[in-house]
Amino acid sequence: MNARIMEAADLRGAGLKALMAPASVAVVGASSDPTRIGGRPIDWMRRAGYQGAIYPINPARTEVQGLRSYDSVAALPETPDAAIVAVPAPQVLGTLDALGSRGVRAAVVFSSGFAEVPGEGAAMQQQLVETARHHGMRILGPNCLGLFNANVGWYASFTTAFESGWPLPGRIGVVSQSGAFGSHLVCLARDRGMGTPQCVTTGNQADITVGEIIRWYAEDPEVDVIAAYVEGVTRADVFVDALAAARRARKPVVMLKVGRSAVGHKAAQSHTASVAGDDAVTDAVLREFGVARVRSVDELLDVAYMAALKTYPAGNTLGVATVSGGVGVLISDIAEDENLAMPPMPQAAQQRLHELLPYASPVNPVDCTAQALNDPTLVRSFTSAMVDEGGYSSILSFYAQLAGVPPVADRLMADLARLRQEHPDRLFVVSGTMALERRRAYDAAGLAVLEDPVRAARAIAAMGRFGDNFARPPRFWQPEGGPVTLPKGPLSEAQAKAVLADHGVAMAPEQVCTTAEDAVRAAHMLGWPVVLKIISPDIAHKTEIGGVLIGVGDEPSVRAGFELLLSRAAEKAPDARVDGVLVAKQMQGGVECLMGIQRDPVFGPIAVFGLGGIFVEVMNDVVLRRCPFDEQEAERMVLSIRSASVLTGARNRPPADVPALARMLSSLSVFAHRAGDQLESIDLNPVLALPAGEGAYALDALVQTRS
Repeated sequence: MNARIMEAADLRGAGLKALMAPASVAVVGASSDPTRIGGRPIDWMRRAGYQGAIYPINPARTEVQGLRSYDSVAALPETPDAAIVAVPAPQVLGTLDALGSRGVRAAVVFSSGFAEVPGEGAAMQQQLVETARHHGMRILGPNCLGLFNANVGWYASFTTAFESGWPLPGRIGVVSQSGAFGSHLVCLARDRGMGTPQCVTTGNQADITVGEIIRWYAEDPEVDVIAAYVEGVTRADVFVDALAAARRARKPVVMLKVGRSAVGHKAAQSHTASVAGDDAVTDAVLREFGVARVRSVDELLDVAYMAALKTYPAGNTLGVATVSGGVGVLISDIAEDENLAMPPMPQAAQQRLHELLPYASPVNPVDCTAQALNDPTLVRSFTSAMVDEGGYSSILSFYAQLAGVPPVADRLMADLARLRQEHPDRLFVVSGTMALERRRAYDAAGLAVLEDPVRAARAIAAMGRFGDNFARPPRFWQPEGGPVTLPKGPLSEAQAKAVLADHGVAMAPEQVCTTAEDAVRAAHMLGWPVVLKIISPDIAHKTEIGGVLIGVGDEPSVRAGFELLLSRAAEKAPDARVDGVLVAKQMQGGVECLMGIQRDPVFGPIAVFGLGGIFVEVMNDVVLRRCPFDEQEAERMVLSIRSASVLTGARNRPPADVPALARMLSSLSVFAHRAGDQLESIDLNPVLALPAGEGAYALDALVQTRS
């Protein structure tokens, strides 16, 4: 990294530090009324014990909420670290220029009326960014609710959330694009006893994005868990870098990502375009970095709450101890949905538990029945056996009302607390009803409590996925070679195949022919039967004009087919340029797959892999991955589809050449990465995976470039 880049990075880091924990702050547009936008931050900070200097700026007043007020930024007695801007939109640009000229490092812009409104708002917002960058100043917002860091009493927000209480101490950092939702989340967390002392709402993200705040939390020693609400990803490189940093730091990221719209622009009529929507791409990126993408506010809080215990079992297995057989079945159903393994107890342990309680079910779930009310030692015996003999990494105990009924509840909690102390690497979760004070006692003992066993099972599954992700070594793989230059204009199938073959994508044996006699000779050379295809850069979808003939088995059929294809092209695509007819060996056997590339407007080239035919048309059984990636990652992709058993030898079929598929998929991803913005999409369909050791070949190829 050269000195200039390092200096720029230092400035950005200094700006974020000034934003998150400033030693002093100016409030431009300060109000004496603590209920107004310009007054609430001052009131919150004073009540919370903020130790830094607060400088109200209001030219109409000499005093604001008991503090001396100044008429301008220039009149301040010192340069504050940060500023809060609460003035009308037309005044924001001049305010930021004055703050930047004074040397302020960060500004929180409450003001609205920028890119979120039609008209000139976007251009006005860009002016704010340019002015801030000129001065080396960072902007949060505009159109944001601000942020708080309760650890230092810093409340740069006009939220009303603190009217009902302050954030609780803890180690969960919150970032939200929506100010109202961020405040709502913090209130819900507080009501559940969860500590969220830091929260940043990013608003329009003109400068500082959700990604940068995730990165900040990843490096903040006071944060263990990152909870995020995201509407749309901007600056994908920063976002991806932040997720990678959180993964390196072993800090779980729990994200509620909303907006499941279709991809903004797709390559016309290609399978890869039809399956690679923007939400699916975002989902793939989040899975790549082990982010827990949740479906509701409750699930976000459940997972963040459990993650704060910092127990992330890799290779997670679930043991269920229950006083209700029906609930055991319910939990088992959810575990199967979540791919959470529930292996049975060892046979010897089952026999011993059966002797303790003959009508119990000692398999897993382990049901000690309502007899636990008469004999509380049963719970201890059954649960201890699950930990010591069953070896489960996660234990979910369903006690219903017993969890809160003394003196039984006291014994239950004491037993679980002892087990937790003896096995600190295990995750212990209780599902039952109890008073708030008892729940706090469970929390203090490192035992998670969720009343709903379904939500508990899902959160436990998320902990295992965190563990699996943290256990995998980070991959920092970059392919060799520089950018490639693509031919201009639309490419015919033959041109597309030639380009891809030069970059490691295996193609079926074939030859372009311009006469019928050439076609006959090619067929003899390739071997019967053959496939004939019209070749034209202007006919992307040949089957729509009858431009493909299969099973051509002799010389007369080749000659007749050659003339038929030319005539169909002339009739149905009279303006198309025709380069001839492609004669290809008709390959037999194997498994039909598809793979391709779709350029996502946010994350760039995305690789797609799946089985062909009904698997993609009906089951939508595909996997996506950011480009580029190596063969090892490609093989993981291939084997991750739901129908992977078709490739590995289901029903006595010979296993397909999965390593050859992986080589092709990796080569395709590298080519897309090196092609950069020139490439719009690639569609290889079908790709034929022959039996193991015999290779995989693309039988058709469509490459679309960007104009």
